[in-house]
Amino acid sequence: MRRRLWALGAIVAALAIVAAIPAAAGGAGKTILHSQVLVGVPAAFTGSQAPIRGVNGGGLPWVVSFGRVELSQGGWVDVKVKGLVIDPAAASANAGSNPSPTFRVLVSCLTSAGATSNTLSDPFPATTGLGAGNAEAELQLAIPSPCIAPIVFVTSGGGAWFASTGG
Repeated sequence: MRRRLWALGAIVAALAIVAAIPAAAGGAGKTILHSQVLVGVPAAFTGSQAPIRGVNGGGLPWVVSFGRVELSQGGWVDVKVKGLVIDPAAASANAGSNPSPTFRVLVSCLTSAGATSNTLSDPFPATTGLGAGNAEAELQLAIPSPCIAPIVFVTSGGGAWFASTGG
């Protein structure tokens, strides 16, 4: 009987430890945005003609084949893009390609005071050339709490957006 109680106690303790690991492994908190869809910059949003929350679009239209973003309360961002390229229909020598060797992530939140807070990540590598535009990053940003109505952008090195959550 004593052995069974000891074994049961050991199992309960092990389960408690396993349950605590995700919380201790980064304190990411609840997911506040999960998107399986990213949209490239449409022509109407290129440059400074229609900024979103103060963020200008890339200078040409962009398209994306695949995009996924997850954002947590703690500012952890997991982003993956494939085929993020200048629109093949664009009048550009770079149409259908990605000329940018790095992308960045910009998280835009509304604060509880109603202000816009834009937080830009460090650059991370992206594949370049025709049919390229693949990148992924897992990073942490200092976003406000609460982060109301978040939008996640994949941007150029200078912060102009190429793709955003939505669709």
